Amino acid sequence: MLENGKVRPRGRNRKASAPRSRAAPSSAIPPRRLSNASRRSREYLTPDEVEKLLQASGKVGRHGARDRTLILLAYRHGLRVSELVAMRWDQVDLKAGLVHVARLKNGLASNHPIRGPELRALRELRREYPESPYLFVTERGGPMTPATVRKLITRAGELAKFPFPIHPHMLRHACGFKLASEGQDTRAIQQYLGHKNITHTARYTELSPDRFKGFWKD
Repeated sequence: MLENGKVRPRGRNRKASAPRSRAAPSSAIPPRRLSNASRRSREYLTPDEVEKLLQASGKVGRHGARDRTLILLAYRHGLRVSELVAMRWDQVDLKAGLVHVARLKNGLASNHPIRGPELRALRELRREYPESPYLFVTERGGPMTPATVRKLITRAGELAKFPFPIHPHMLRHACGFKLASEGQDTRAIQQYLGHKNITHTARYTELSPDRFKGFWKD
């Protein structure tokens, strides 16, 4: 466009655009997750603590028998939460007193004996949920999820008044430490827990107090 015979410079008489404001830093940054060591001094439960957890599990909801059986099997067979929720009735032989433990994470499968308390609990569970192929199911009949099991066990730990938060994997560790404390063979514990590498089993025997028996004679 011409102005007094001259080309009007591009952009003349235009209002200067306001400088872009930088976005304010977000104040809603989530806090860092606390490490396990800062939340609890150990990652396993003692046999007495497991017993308290079993008793408290009956107060969590309306499915006390299911929840107690779930905790009992997780402890006695060193089950990961994913192995626990995947367990089916075709893995259980109530007449022979055996359960086939299918391990995840490339673990070694094995057949475990199931004793009186477990047999009674499993028979009661079977009567309550006769139609489901899975041992541990929801009210809708589907298998429980790992998240549901974690909430259940955390809540049971709170009701048992534990001074630290707990999670399902502590039951697997509780199994390993109990067997090691009783002097069971490390190789046998390795097979029982399905460890491919025995170094994962050795941590249980390394913390067993029986290793130091006889150090002091007074």
